[in-house]
Amino acid sequence: MVHFDEYGSGENLILLHGNGGSSAYFERQVPFFEQYYRVITVDTRGHGLSSRGEGELTLSRIADDLLEVLDFLKIEKANILGFSDGGNIAIVFALKYPDRVKRLVLNGANLYPSGATFKANAYSVRSYIKSFFRKNGKLKREVIALMTKEPRIDPASLAAIRAPTLVIAGDRDLIKTDHTRLIAASIKGSRLCIMEGGDHFIAWERADEYNKIVFDFLKKPCL
Repeated sequence: MVHFDEYGSGENLILLHGNGGSSAYFERQVPFFEQYYRVITVDTRGHGLSSRGEGELTLSRIADDLLEVLDFLKIEKANILGFSDGGNIAIVFALKYPDRVKRLVLNGANLYPSGATFKANAYSVRSYIKSFFRKNGKLKREVIALMTKEPRIDPASLAAIRAPTLVIAGDRDLIKTDHTRLIAASIKGSRLCIMEGGDHFIAWERADEYNKIVFDFLKKPCL
Protein backbone atom coordinates (compact mmCIF):
# COMPACT_ATOMS: atom_id res chain seq x y z
CA MET A 1 0.00 0.00 0.00
CA VAL A 2 2.73 2.49 0.95
CA HIS A 3 5.32 2.83 -1.80
CA PHE A 4 8.95 3.55 -0.97
CA ASP A 5 12.30 3.43 -2.77
CA GLU A 6 15.79 2.83 -1.42
CA TYR A 7 19.11 4.28 -2.59
CA GLY A 8 22.67 3.97 -1.33
CA SER A 9 23.79 2.43 1.94
CA GLY A 10 24.78 3.41 5.44
CA GLU A 11 22.87 5.30 8.11
CA ASN A 12 19.17 5.62 7.34
CA LEU A 13 17.72 8.88 5.99
CA ILE A 14 13.97 9.09 5.37
CA LEU A 15 12.65 11.77 2.97
CA LEU A 16 9.01 12.85 3.26
CA HIS A 17 7.47 14.98 0.49
CA GLY A 18 4.83 17.69 0.74
CA ASN A 19 1.07 17.84 0.26
CA GLY A 20 -0.16 16.72 -3.16
CA GLY A 21 3.35 15.72 -4.23
CA SER A 22 5.45 12.58 -4.27
CA SER A 23 8.98 11.45 -3.54
CA ALA A 24 9.94 12.73 -7.01
CA TYR A 25 10.28 16.13 -5.33
CA PHE A 26 13.61 14.98 -3.90
CA GLU A 27 15.28 14.16 -7.21
CA ARG A 28 17.96 16.77 -6.44
CA GLN A 29 18.59 15.37 -2.97
CA VAL A 30 18.77 11.63 -3.64
CA PRO A 31 21.90 11.67 -5.89
CA PHE A 32 23.79 13.65 -3.26
CA PHE A 33 22.70 11.91 -0.07
CA GLU A 34 22.85 8.36 -1.44
CA GLN A 35 26.64 8.76 -1.49
CA TYR A 36 26.61 8.85 2.30
CA TYR A 37 23.31 7.36 3.49
CA ARG A 38 20.77 4.67 2.88
CA VAL A 39 18.12 7.04 1.53
CA ILE A 40 14.49 5.95 1.71
CA THR A 41 11.90 8.05 -0.10
CA VAL A 42 8.28 7.45 0.83
CA ASP A 43 5.12 8.26 -1.10
CA THR A 44 2.66 8.97 1.70
CA ARG A 45 -0.83 7.48 1.78
CA GLY A 46 -2.96 8.79 -1.10
CA HIS A 47 0.06 10.34 -2.85
CA GLY A 48 2.33 9.23 -5.67
CA LEU A 49 2.36 5.46 -6.04
CA SER A 50 0.83 4.81 -2.60
CA SER A 51 -2.82 3.84 -2.39
CA ARG A 52 -5.43 5.71 -0.38
CA GLY A 53 -6.48 2.68 1.64
CA GLU A 54 -9.49 2.58 3.94
CA GLY A 55 -10.43 4.77 6.86
CA GLU A 56 -9.69 8.40 7.65
CA LEU A 57 -6.83 10.27 5.99
CA THR A 58 -4.92 12.13 8.72
CA LEU A 59 -1.36 13.12 9.51
CA SER A 60 -1.41 10.82 12.52
CA ARG A 61 -2.38 7.84 10.37
CA ILE A 62 0.35 8.70 7.86
CA ALA A 63 2.83 8.82 10.75
CA ASP A 64 1.67 5.30 11.68
CA ASP A 65 2.29 4.25 8.06
CA LEU A 66 5.85 5.49 8.41
CA LEU A 67 6.29 3.38 11.53
CA GLU A 68 5.16 0.34 9.54
CA VAL A 69 7.74 1.12 6.84
CA LEU A 70 10.50 1.35 9.45
CA ASP A 71 9.38 -1.90 11.06
CA PHE A 72 9.20 -3.64 7.68
CA LEU A 73 12.75 -2.53 6.88
CA LYS A 74 13.89 -3.42 10.42
CA ILE A 75 15.06 0.16 11.05
CA GLU A 76 15.20 0.92 14.76
CA LYS A 77 16.09 4.60 14.40
CA ALA A 78 16.33 6.92 11.40
CA ASN A 79 17.16 10.46 10.41
CA ILE A 80 13.97 12.03 9.04
CA LEU A 81 13.75 14.99 6.67
CA GLY A 82 10.25 16.28 6.07
CA PHE A 83 9.26 19.00 3.61
CA SER A 84 6.04 21.00 4.06
CA ASP A 85 3.32 18.48 5.02
CA GLY A 86 6.14 15.94 5.22
CA GLY A 87 7.65 18.12 7.94
CA ASN A 88 4.31 18.11 9.75
CA ILE A 89 4.23 14.31 9.51
CA ALA A 90 7.79 14.20 10.84
CA ILE A 91 6.75 16.29 13.86
CA VAL A 92 3.77 14.04 14.56
CA PHE A 93 5.96 10.96 14.17
CA ALA A 94 8.64 12.35 16.50
CA LEU A 95 6.02 13.08 19.16
CA LYS A 96 4.37 9.65 18.84
CA TYR A 97 7.52 7.56 18.39
CA PRO A 98 10.46 9.53 19.84
CA ASP A 99 12.70 6.48 20.18
CA ARG A 100 12.61 5.91 16.41
CA VAL A 101 14.11 9.30 15.47
CA LYS A 102 17.84 9.99 15.42
CA ARG A 103 17.83 13.46 13.86
CA LEU A 104 15.04 15.61 12.51
CA VAL A 105 15.03 18.11 9.63
CA LEU A 106 11.88 20.21 9.36
CA ASN A 107 11.65 22.16 6.09
CA GLY A 108 8.70 24.53 5.69
CA ALA A 109 6.63 22.80 8.36
CA ASN A 110 3.78 24.33 10.37
CA LEU A 111 1.96 23.54 13.59
CA TYR A 112 -1.50 24.76 12.57
CA PRO A 113 -3.07 26.12 9.36
CA SER A 114 -2.78 29.79 10.34
CA GLY A 115 0.99 29.36 10.39
CA ALA A 116 0.83 29.44 6.59
CA THR A 117 0.71 32.69 4.63
CA PHE A 118 -2.37 34.15 2.96
CA LYS A 119 -0.91 33.07 -0.40
CA ALA A 120 -0.69 29.45 0.74
CA ASN A 121 -4.23 29.43 2.10
CA ALA A 122 -5.58 31.06 -1.08
CA TYR A 123 -3.90 28.31 -3.11
CA SER A 124 -5.64 25.69 -0.96
CA VAL A 125 -9.03 27.30 -1.54
CA ARG A 126 -8.48 27.44 -5.32
CA SER A 127 -7.37 23.81 -5.38
CA TYR A 128 -10.41 22.78 -3.38
CA ILE A 129 -12.77 24.48 -5.83
CA LYS A 130 -10.99 22.96 -8.85
CA SER A 131 -11.23 19.50 -7.30
CA PHE A 132 -14.97 19.40 -8.01
CA PHE A 133 -14.17 19.30 -11.72
CA ARG A 134 -11.63 16.46 -11.51
CA LYS A 135 -12.15 12.72 -11.77
CA ASN A 136 -10.28 12.09 -8.49
CA GLY A 137 -11.84 15.12 -6.80
CA LYS A 138 -12.83 13.38 -3.57
CA LEU A 139 -9.27 12.24 -2.87
CA LYS A 140 -7.95 15.66 -3.83
CA ARG A 141 -10.23 17.29 -1.27
CA GLU A 142 -9.10 14.85 1.41
CA VAL A 143 -5.47 15.69 0.63
CA ILE A 144 -6.16 19.43 0.72
CA ALA A 145 -7.85 18.96 4.11
CA LEU A 146 -4.48 17.83 5.47
CA MET A 147 -3.45 21.49 4.99
CA THR A 148 -6.68 23.31 5.83
CA LYS A 149 -7.78 21.25 8.86
CA GLU A 150 -4.40 20.01 10.05
CA PRO A 151 -2.01 20.02 11.73
CA ARG A 152 -3.21 20.99 15.19
CA ILE A 153 -0.04 20.85 17.27
CA ASP A 154 0.46 22.77 20.51
CA PRO A 155 3.87 24.52 20.35
CA ALA A 156 4.43 23.56 24.00
CA SER A 157 4.27 19.87 23.05
CA LEU A 158 7.45 20.27 20.98
CA ALA A 159 9.41 20.44 24.22
CA ALA A 160 9.09 16.64 24.26
CA ILE A 161 11.24 16.33 21.12
CA ARG A 162 14.76 15.36 22.13
CA ALA A 163 16.20 14.45 18.73
CA PRO A 164 18.67 17.04 17.37
CA THR A 165 16.60 19.15 15.02
CA LEU A 166 17.23 21.49 12.10
CA VAL A 167 14.40 23.88 11.22
CA ILE A 168 14.95 25.28 7.74
CA ALA A 169 12.92 27.53 5.45
CA GLY A 170 13.23 30.37 2.98
CA ASP A 171 12.61 33.95 4.06
CA ARG A 172 9.87 34.10 1.39
CA ASP A 173 8.37 30.77 2.40
CA LEU A 174 4.68 29.86 2.27
CA ILE A 175 5.02 29.41 6.02
CA LYS A 176 5.27 32.64 7.98
CA THR A 177 8.82 33.31 9.16
CA ASP A 178 7.62 34.05 12.70
CA HIS A 179 5.90 30.67 12.72
CA THR A 180 9.08 28.90 11.58
CA ARG A 181 10.94 30.70 14.37
CA LEU A 182 8.28 29.54 16.84
CA ILE A 183 8.86 25.92 15.86
CA ALA A 184 12.61 26.28 16.35
CA ALA A 185 12.18 28.08 19.68
CA SER A 186 9.83 25.34 20.91
CA ILE A 187 12.32 22.51 20.29
CA LYS A 188 15.14 22.64 22.83
CA GLY A 189 18.57 23.01 21.24
CA SER A 190 17.27 23.09 17.67
CA ARG A 191 19.14 24.87 14.90
CA LEU A 192 17.30 27.46 12.82
CA CYS A 193 18.28 28.27 9.24
CA ILE A 194 16.37 30.91 7.24
CA MET A 195 17.72 30.97 3.69
CA GLU A 196 17.73 34.55 2.43
CA GLY A 197 15.87 34.97 -0.84
CA GLY A 198 14.49 31.45 -0.67
CA ASP A 199 10.86 30.41 -1.03
CA HIS A 200 9.02 27.24 -0.04
CA PHE A 201 10.86 25.09 -2.58
CA ILE A 202 14.47 25.74 -1.56
CA ALA A 203 15.34 22.03 -1.75
CA TRP A 204 14.52 22.13 -5.46
CA GLU A 205 15.59 25.62 -6.44
CA ARG A 206 18.79 25.86 -4.41
CA ALA A 207 19.66 22.20 -4.05
CA ASP A 208 23.44 22.51 -3.70
CA GLU A 209 23.22 25.01 -0.85
CA TYR A 210 20.33 23.21 0.78
CA ASN A 211 22.00 19.80 0.61
CA LYS A 212 25.19 21.14 2.21
CA ILE A 213 23.28 22.74 5.09
CA VAL A 214 21.39 19.51 5.77
CA PHE A 215 24.50 17.34 5.36
CA ASP A 216 26.55 19.49 7.75
CA PHE A 217 23.75 19.24 10.31
CA LEU A 218 23.43 15.47 9.99
CA LYS A 219 27.15 14.99 10.39
CA LYS A 220 27.53 17.28 13.40
CA PRO A 221 28.34 15.23 16.53
CA CYS A 222 25.54 14.95 19.08
CA LEU A 223 26.26 16.84 22.31
